[in-house]
Amino acid sequence: MADNAINTSAEGAKEDTRGKRGGRGRDRREETPREKSPYIERVVFINRVSKVVKGGRRFAFTALVVVGDGNGLVGIGYGKSKEVPQAISKAVEEAKKSFFKVPRIQGTIPHPVQGEKAAGIVLLRPAAPGTGVIAGGPVRAVLECAGITDVLTKSLGSNNAINMVHATAVALKQLEAPSTIAARRNRPLEDVAPAAIIRASQQPTEKVGA
Repeated sequence: MADNAINTSAEGAKEDTRGKRGGRGRDRREETPREKSPYIERVVFINRVSKVVKGGRRFAFTALVVVGDGNGLVGIGYGKSKEVPQAISKAVEEAKKSFFKVPRIQGTIPHPVQGEKAAGIVLLRPAAPGTGVIAGGPVRAVLECAGITDVLTKSLGSNNAINMVHATAVALKQLEAPSTIAARRNRPLEDVAPAAIIRASQQPTEKVGA
């Protein structure tokens, strides 16, 4: 009987240990919830690539991501990894490092502008309030992350998503506020922008989603 008692207690200890291990795992998962990002993140393009090596082929994934705060700040990132989540994470971090400011006037852009990158050519034009973002997927992602709510766009070159995204970024970087243009040309503000644009530029611009 003594032997049976010892065996029973040992089995109970093993079961108790297994239960505790499972509990620790659950507690650890509960203690590390995923934090919500304060930025708008849009995955534009995911592609699987391969590299031929001595032992065969190695596969990886690339991701093109646009990140912005919806208030005139936007960046573009490109990441590569063996897994899709890691590729997206790398692209997001790169996008945050390449943030640039986009001047806006009541949700639209101050003046027409054209951006070119490789074979991609994108034309942007201001639009009246309520027009919305008239653009395709890749261009729309950049504009919405930048906080632009009313704009007319047209693609004049390649439809490659990567080229279109970078061409849109080139166009946005060329934008200037009316006051900046007037100061650079050393001319009155009324000479470089219509009265309606001047009045709109003097009003505060609301953040997208606010």
